[in-house]
Amino acid sequence: MDIPGLPARKAALRLLDAVLRRGETLDQAAHGALQGLRSAPDKALARALAGEVLRWLTDLDTLIDSATRQPLPDDAKPRAVLRLMLAGWLRLDTPPHAVIATGLPLLSGGPRRLAHGVFSALVKRGAALPETPSLPAPVAGRWGARAPAIAAGLAEPPPLDLTLRDPAATAQWAERLGGTSLMPGHVRLPRGTAVENLEGFSEGAWWVQDLAASLPARLLGAGGGRRVLDLCAAPGGKTLQLAAAGWQVTALDRGARRLERMRDNLKRTGLTADLITADALTWEPAEQFDAVLLDAPCTATGTCRRHPDVLHRIGSRQIAEMAELQTALLARAARWVVPGGQLVYAVCSLEAAEGEGQVAAVPLPAVPLRIDELPAGIIPTGQAWLGTDPGMLGDVGGLDGFFAARWRNG
Repeated sequence: MDIPGLPARKAALRLLDAVLRRGETLDQAAHGALQGLRSAPDKALARALAGEVLRWLTDLDTLIDSATRQPLPDDAKPRAVLRLMLAGWLRLDTPPHAVIATGLPLLSGGPRRLAHGVFSALVKRGAALPETPSLPAPVAGRWGARAPAIAAGLAEPPPLDLTLRDPAATAQWAERLGGTSLMPGHVRLPRGTAVENLEGFSEGAWWVQDLAASLPARLLGAGGGRRVLDLCAAPGGKTLQLAAAGWQVTALDRGARRLERMRDNLKRTGLTADLITADALTWEPAEQFDAVLLDAPCTATGTCRRHPDVLHRIGSRQIAEMAELQTALLARAARWVVPGGQLVYAVCSLEAAEGEGQVAAVPLPAVPLRIDELPAGIIPTGQAWLGTDPGMLGDVGGLDGFFAARWRNG
């Protein structure tokens, strides 16, 4: 007999195994792990369960260990199933009897009795998660004094942010969509909103882009027909921003398929850009640009609100590899700016080596940030760089972690 919800939980286990054992991202794992699920709700449930386990993994394990005489191995299947069961109960409000009915069939024999006993004991004593997730120890160590505030920003998945093609129409679109705005050209909606059904989607009045991700392109201001190079441009939100701001955009990325998706978004929004498929480490432009925006490949730890897998996949090796690549890309990008032109560097990372650690390597004078370039509630420090994190703007839904810096060529 088919048990409703059981296939989704089997898929969630496959997702977690791919992330925690093989180091894949949730997005990479989804293609294989979700095969066989017939309905969109089942796919959404599998993703939600896996995401909540990864978001609260440290605290879920603390609960499990508190109810076992001997700690279960980290890779033991009963621990994996108990993580899912507790996430369903404590995060998705699934009744305990339904959790048991859909969780225990994932096990057999003695492990089934063990999981039943542990879960029932935790339910009987009214176990609860803390108000905010506990970060894995290596992550908390890297983020230092910022760690508690960042952790507080991870308790819930993020809202939906839209960037508008016409910032002058911000008030109108906020009213039409029933959202709020934190700066011109931005509208925020509750999470779970079906994007394709929203007013303005088909006519390309906006595109989905986290508020923090929209800041680097804003630092270049209005284009006035000048030429800008958007390096490592896919998935294309910054290219759309620059084109909408009046820049003549050359967008370069080595991913041909990602550029095709960007081409579709350009068509939907009625904006234009010259797309080039090439590797920025080997490509050479025919002439310099009035501005260069380098949104460099990175560990993406700043996206941990929406991609909690980064909390468990990323370590010192990946950070060092990305920092080395970023230094090489910055050195090339700095050569491609005309005298008097500007260079902006950005990463969606919370790691110092990928942010502040890159600043000293750029042999150009810095351009400090202004308060009118930033969202309400984010105050410039007088530096030529900005670091956001999920602990900021928590009273209005927060934002991703991003680092952005700006220089002028002479």
